[in-house]
Amino acid sequence: MPQYQTWEEFSRAAEKLYLADPMKARVVLKYRHSDGSLCIKVTDDLVCLMYRTDQAQDVKKIEKFHSQLMRLMVAKESRSVAMEAD
Repeated sequence: MPQYQTWEEFSRAAEKLYLADPMKARVVLKYRHSDGSLCIKVTDDLVCLMYRTDQAQDVKKIEKFHSQLMRLMVAKESRSVAMEAD
């Protein structure tokens, strides 16, 4: 499981993985209070990407990225429902 050292590399790879097959991709956020680290993992069961940080500025980046992925997921769902209704 590759663990990325820079946020930019991880976010590009994770977005590419999600866009390749949105129905199989899933995102996991994990916070460990004991060492104050936050881990985000994106996987499609074949490829697993992971980024871990303990910096507050990276937490904001993760939050923004996660909300962008959620918007993409909702947009795909609403388009497919609209197509089925017609």
